[in-house]
Amino acid sequence: SNRYRECVGQGVANIATGFLGGMAGCALIGQSVINVRSGGRGRLSTFVAGLGLLILVGVLGDTVGRIPMPALVAVMIMVSVSTFNWGSILNLRTYPRSSSVVMLATVAVVLYTHNLAYGVLVGVLLSGVFFAAKISQIMAVRSILSEDGRERAYLVTGQVFFASSEAFVASFDLREDLERVRIDVTHAHLWDITAIAALDKVVMKFRDTGAQVEVIGLNDASQTMVDTLAIHDKGAMDLV
Repeated sequence: SNRYRECVGQGVANIATGFLGGMAGCALIGQSVINVRSGGRGRLSTFVAGLGLLILVGVLGDTVGRIPMPALVAVMIMVSVSTFNWGSILNLRTYPRSSSVVMLATVAVVLYTHNLAYGVLVGVLLSGVFFAAKISQIMAVRSILSEDGRERAYLVTGQVFFASSEAFVASFDLREDLERVRIDVTHAHLWDITAIAALDKVVMKFRDTGAQVEVIGLNDASQTMVDTLAIHDKGAMDLV
C-alpha cells in the first residue's frame, strides 16, 4: 500500500551495492513503468521481473555477456521511447514556467555531460531556487495605528528568510514618530540568520527614533534563533 516502498528498497539496494563494488542505478523505475503498461500491476509481476534479472546476472552472466552491444542499445532506445511521456512536450506551454525550466535544464545537462547525477543536481538546485522565490511572496506585513497616533501594531504573516528579508524591512515605516511599536509574528516564522538580522535592523531603527519596541508571538524555533543570533539588547525588548 506504500507507493514509496519500491523507491526505498531501491535506495537501500544502491547503498548496499556500493559496499560490494557495484554501481548504483535506477533501472527498476523504467522496469516498473513497462510492467504497469503491460498489465502487470500486482506484486507477482515485480517478483518475476526481479527473479528474472537475478537469474540473468547470477546464472546466465556469461551468456548475457555475448549479446552484441548494438542489440542492447536498441533495447534501451525502445525502452526510452515507450516510457517517455511525449505529451509533456506539448504541455510545456501550459505547465508552470518554473517546472518547465527545471525539466529542460535537467535534460540539457544530462545530454551535455552524459552524467545523470549532474542533471539531477541542477534540477534539484533550480527547484530549490524557484521554491524559495515562490514562498518569499507569501510574506506580508499589515499595520494598525492607535487612535491617539502614538502606537502602531505590525502584524507579520508568512515566511521570513533570506529571500523575503528585504521585503520584510521595507514593510515598516522606520521614520514614523511613535512612542510604542508592537511587532506581532504569531503567524510568521523566522528561518535563518538573515531573518534575524532583518528583525534586528527594524527594532534598532525604531529605537533610534525613541520608540519602545515589543515583539510578540515568536514560536519556539524562532525564539531559539533570536536568543542565539540576535545582536540587539534583549533587555530593551520584551519577547513574549
